Amino acid sequence: MEYTQLGRTGLKVSRLVLGTMNFGPQTDEPTSHAIMDAALDAGLNFMDTANVYGQTAGKGRTEEIIGSWFARGDGRRDKTVLATKMYGNMGADGAAWPNHDKLSAVNIRRAVDASLKRLGTEYIDVYQFHHVDRATPFDEIWQAIDVLIQQGKILYAGSSNFPGYKIAQANEAAARRGMVGLVSEQCHYNLYERRAEMEVVPAAQEYGLGVIPWSPLAGGLLGGVLGKEAQGGRRAGGRTADALTDPAVRARVQAYEDLLDKHGLAPGETALAWLLSRPGVTGPIIGPRTPEQLTGALRALELELSDEVLAGLDEIFPGPGPAPEAFAW
Repeated sequence: MEYTQLGRTGLKVSRLVLGTMNFGPQTDEPTSHAIMDAALDAGLNFMDTANVYGQTAGKGRTEEIIGSWFARGDGRRDKTVLATKMYGNMGADGAAWPNHDKLSAVNIRRAVDASLKRLGTEYIDVYQFHHVDRATPFDEIWQAIDVLIQQGKILYAGSSNFPGYKIAQANEAAARRGMVGLVSEQCHYNLYERRAEMEVVPAAQEYGLGVIPWSPLAGGLLGGVLGKEAQGGRRAGGRTADALTDPAVRARVQAYEDLLDKHGLAPGETALAWLLSRPGVTGPIIGPRTPEQLTGALRALELELSDEVLAGLDEIFPGPGPAPEAFAW
């Protein structure tokens, strides 16, 4: 397993991040525990979750499953770099009582205490804002985070789904208070969706944030979906199926699979390996539903893409180019 520093911190994390969103809704507790054990055995020490994960199994259920895994002992918590997120409404009926969502100081305090209880731990390594809160000033947010750090409840703060200018605002506000500020940004980034390269990734690099891409397979589009269909395997569903109804999208995905077939490469592993080769990327989030899917994702760590393959991928899925040249001169 390869390790790297998380942004400008001294924290060492694995180059793949174990995403847990499927734990509870799609993967039962024993299988979830087996996946986490297998990940830890492989040296994957970085685990990501969120307080709202659990969906049909109930919000918070995913954190509870992780907590029951930690409770099994054998150094599981000590070996894990744990990241969770807060922002969303935790109400079961979806109707938020005032001050029970977003990034106010009162909700940050409430949310972290609830997550700690579900996770069965005394601290969270990386506490992340799941979205921007346009109504709450960063001075208030950082004051609340500073209290949590002083209390030993969290060690670092990170963001998710922040635009570049919000990363800048957040860290400038933190610097004025003499704080470390954001150390990571989770963003929607993959071969198919490369807009993060224009300003989010450069802002993260400028301010020393590790980039943690989510949806590295573009919801399944980059996982060999057309080849599986042709072989009579599982057909795409949901947004992936909807996207493939567009002839232009289907043609690009077919060109992608044809290129990789020519070079004897597996689509899912290649999509992960491409992200691992990108500047500023700490590691993509993988979300295995089974131990077998985890094994496949781990193979991406050993894959080095040739210049010819990288050039072919850029031709099929061109990036936006750097800012401001991408939209100016």
